[in-house]
Amino acid sequence: MNYYERVENITVQKEHRVSINNRKELEIKGVKEIDSFDNEEFLLETNMGYLIVRGQNLQLKNLNVEEGIVQIQGKVYELTYVDEQQQEKAKGLFSRLFR
Repeated sequence: MNYYERVENITVQKEHRVSINNRKELEIKGVKEIDSFDNEEFLLETNMGYLIVRGQNLQLKNLNVEEGIVQIQGKVYELTYVDEQQQEKAKGLFSRLFR
């Protein structure tokens, strides 16, 4: 009889990677959901929190939902991660903008 049960609680972090090519092509891995987007701004939920991509003439080039890969093309100006405390503010701001 075994009095000790070994419980392994292993948390595996999913990969999150951002790759920019000449500020014109952006590939993001680890995307859970695209909350909103237009030609100047994308709001993405990633494994590492919310990511805001800002630029000009932004277009969704490719979306692979199964692998969590998003490809965006256009002129990239800014990438901003939103902390956990600011996530609800970001979602609220974007929901008001896109009504």
